[in-house]
Amino acid sequence: MRYLFLSASCLFLLAGTLFTCTPANATGTEDSLLAGLRQEHPRLLATAADFKRIAQERETDAYVKTAFQKIYQQGEEIIKAAPSIYEIPDGKRLLATSRRVVDRVSILGFLYRTTGEERFAARAWQELLPASRFPDWNPSHFLDVGEMTFAFALGYDWLYDYWNKDQRHIIKSALMEKGLSRALLAYEGLAVRENSWWINVPHNWNQVCNGGIGVGALAIADEEPKLATAILKNVLQHLPTAMKHFAPDGAWNEGPGYWNYATRYNVAIIAALKSALDKDFGLNEIDGFSKTGLFPLYLNSPINRSFNYADGGDGPIRGAQLFWFAKQFQQPEVAQYLYHFQPADPFALLWYDASLVKTSPQLQPDHYFRIAEVVTMRSRWNDSTATFVTFKAGDNKANHSHLDLGSFILDALGQRWIVDLGADDYNMPGYFNSSKNGQRWTYYRTRAEGHNTLVIAPGAAPDQDPLANTQVVDFTSQPSAAYAIMDLTPAYAAQSSAVKRGIALLKKSNSVVVQDEITNLTPADVYWFAHSRAAIKLDARKRSATLEQNGRQFIATLVSPANATFSVMPAAPLPGSPHPAQNNPNKGIQKLAVHLPATTSTRIVVVFHPAGVKTGSAFTRPLAQWK
Repeated sequence: MRYLFLSASCLFLLAGTLFTCTPANATGTEDSLLAGLRQEHPRLLATAADFKRIAQERETDAYVKTAFQKIYQQGEEIIKAAPSIYEIPDGKRLLATSRRVVDRVSILGFLYRTTGEERFAARAWQELLPASRFPDWNPSHFLDVGEMTFAFALGYDWLYDYWNKDQRHIIKSALMEKGLSRALLAYEGLAVRENSWWINVPHNWNQVCNGGIGVGALAIADEEPKLATAILKNVLQHLPTAMKHFAPDGAWNEGPGYWNYATRYNVAIIAALKSALDKDFGLNEIDGFSKTGLFPLYLNSPINRSFNYADGGDGPIRGAQLFWFAKQFQQPEVAQYLYHFQPADPFALLWYDASLVKTSPQLQPDHYFRIAEVVTMRSRWNDSTATFVTFKAGDNKANHSHLDLGSFILDALGQRWIVDLGADDYNMPGYFNSSKNGQRWTYYRTRAEGHNTLVIAPGAAPDQDPLANTQVVDFTSQPSAAYAIMDLTPAYAAQSSAVKRGIALLKKSNSVVVQDEITNLTPADVYWFAHSRAAIKLDARKRSATLEQNGRQFIATLVSPANATFSVMPAAPLPGSPHPAQNNPNKGIQKLAVHLPATTSTRIVVVFHPAGVKTGSAFTRPLAQWK
């Protein structure tokens, strides 16, 4: 016999039968929270009128027509594919299955609503029925529950008029038993910490879990108002804990990859609140949220590769929610950015506004995102050969952070010359143990030596302070040049009394200056690193390095100190660093290095530039003279 009691008998499971709160004409808190609830389906993220509009637009709008055709082909392929199964291949995550169900149900539901072809709805049932019979949705890794709940919410709502009574009961019961009830246990402190720690955290888990669960509550809010109210009350209470970290400029300290994941579900719950209740309870007004659509745009390089700091890949961010941001906050530049990628995604077509891609917005080429402490600079927009440099200070304690304060990436001449290695295998032992001496900091890719920054007094310990928080202390953007200076001293406080890094972009010469000023407490070895996939050839004096890839060349010149030289090293730990067997071999990558032994005070100046460009400029002077 199975028992599950929640919220003073609001919801319980007894002997395999699901019982719920009394739904009829419930009064009290739910009346105000659910006031104005749209009774008909669909009501989640879209209404019948929205789907009808898209069906019409595919006859008149070239983008919608092409994207729709691609989505239709995806639907055809899903029909041929076997239904998803319960599998946790790494012993921890059902997430790949949850995401597959989300993708399939959203595509199939979208196609049913826009074409009327029942075969798409029938295939959605073949996806939802097995998932409803899963033993659970893996609440020990609650992202899996959040995403699967979102899938079932869309399936229940978008296909509501296709389902018969028994099908509705099966979908709704699974939604409540495996999704909403598990969340309510967490909200009310009745779940073990492994299943509940996510409810009020300041990062993507908050938005994905609360967002998916909140949309699930809205799917059945007319039938189960007490349960929906209990869920939504918690969602609205906890979601701002994460959203306040968009302030003040819209940046996200988990990096652009996790920005994409977090905002996908952040937008989903807000869009669902608006479509179901015609209100968003002030979530849109949270500081920084209206600006965050610009964040991936600025971090996208001229060759459509992101600055992939933290645990992220360097592909461009092209989530459908960018069309929502553009429409919600009237930002044509955001709409045009996503439009460039021509996304074939049901949600993109729901939020696409053709009027926003017909204007010619003007954006400043450079931007400083406060709190996340990210600076991005480019010589010009809309030129794949433009020079682009992006770098960060920020907080090593942020979720998914690496010890990467001061690190930068560099694109020019259509190539990425200096790369960020990105995430490593999440299943490595202790990869997410980010305490001050956590195992996370034994892996090369998470250490400072695995980034394009400084290592001072290297050894087995973390090579930046894992608790350090550093800032950009000066930022200037002008037509001819842009620069920023970071005070990195807290990252190296155990070894140094002062560490500053300045990076400048000279836009006419397409040159980038990286200058470091270091004062150590006692003499210590100093390393300067820059990782690259390019072939690197040093001149006879080892003061100039030619980087070459795909028939292009870019030069690095060591201006200071006068007695220093470049070397080329493998992307591997220093001799005294940890050497865990699980380290990524980083094939095809090496690093340009400067090593200064037993150094008390120094100024390192490296200029990256095209061949034939002079390296002297005001930005090779000490940082105090930069202006």
